[in-house]
Amino acid sequence: MPSTNAIYSGIPTTIFEVMSRLAQQHDAVNLGQGFPDVDGPLSLREYAAEALLNGPNQYPPMPGLPVLRQAVAQSYARFQGVTVDWQSQVIITSGATEALSDCINGLINPGDEVVLLEPLYDCYAPLVERAGGIIKLVRLEPPNWELPVEALRGAFSANTKLVLLNNPMNPAGKMFSRPELEVIVDLCAEHNAFIVADEVYEHLTFDGRAHISILSLPNAQARSVAIGSAGKTFSMTGWKVGTVTGAAQMIEPIAKAHQFTTFTTPPHLQMAVAKGLELPDSYFDAIKADLSTKRDRLAAGLSALNFKVGTCQAAYFLNADFSALPIGETDVEACQAMVRDAKVATVPVSAFYKGSAPPRKFLRFCFCKQDSVLDEAIERLDKWLNNSGPNAAKTG
Repeated sequence: MPSTNAIYSGIPTTIFEVMSRLAQQHDAVNLGQGFPDVDGPLSLREYAAEALLNGPNQYPPMPGLPVLRQAVAQSYARFQGVTVDWQSQVIITSGATEALSDCINGLINPGDEVVLLEPLYDCYAPLVERAGGIIKLVRLEPPNWELPVEALRGAFSANTKLVLLNNPMNPAGKMFSRPELEVIVDLCAEHNAFIVADEVYEHLTFDGRAHISILSLPNAQARSVAIGSAGKTFSMTGWKVGTVTGAAQMIEPIAKAHQFTTFTTPPHLQMAVAKGLELPDSYFDAIKADLSTKRDRLAAGLSALNFKVGTCQAAYFLNADFSALPIGETDVEACQAMVRDAKVATVPVSAFYKGSAPPRKFLRFCFCKQDSVLDEAIERLDKWLNNSGPNAAKTG
């Protein structure tokens, strides 16, 4: 047999799939994979169903339906105060992962250097490597996740083509401040590099914090695109409707990569997402408030069990330091013990690092679940730790 592609054939099964399989095997509460366990607005689902029945159900325009591209442009004006030309600056993709793939394949050449910030979402590195890019890692350290400016500066060279920024950041729950974003923009301007900002959690921010899109920084607008996700914004991750918005000279090659990847995205879902972007502020305020309450609920439960819970400014995830608990020497061991013996699945934070010696004492817990699910997870962990598990054995 001939050999297959070395990049993809050498990648192990994603940690999210591994932990979800273990969760099923052990009948565990799954706080590992990052998706809600209830669907989003009924009105959007009904609208999508009607659009599917009424049609048309043929190929929509390759860049996306005009109604959705117009809605995306209007959304940036509404939430970010940014003027976007829907015809030249917006394309619709089949999810944010496809958008990332299109951006990387459309913007870099083999040998170009791409700056990635760790911790990083698991598809970033293989997509860059498959496109022939050379990865330059810059590490943010828990629990504060501050941008290491000098390390970032040192990652740039004459060959730097692109910075891939995740803001808000998974798994850190970090929102980059305007000064941090300005440092990135200034370095990219100095080295004539692009910025691709993965902003899929843009509407899931907490404690009154407002998301700062890269497109809202005037000096970034000529060299940046931002990626959005209807699945995250409307709690329907299976819809796989993504957006890429930004500099027209970047959108053109990205759109060509999209053309030869999926070509287009189901029209009834595009129509429903356009309606979703027109929802009143009360919807966006409510989803923030609901997730914030869930974050606090899970954080309180974990803290009571002697996990040291980090801050979470946005997205779906809490990071917890388990070093005070005798549940494993590494985060992978702790995850395996937890799903097997406590029947609670989570994800090791080290899985989000590509470089050597990643943090090994942090677990990522997903809180976009029903309250009863979060409570059940805490009850199982309490029983395991204090009644029949490692703490009981230690003190008994």
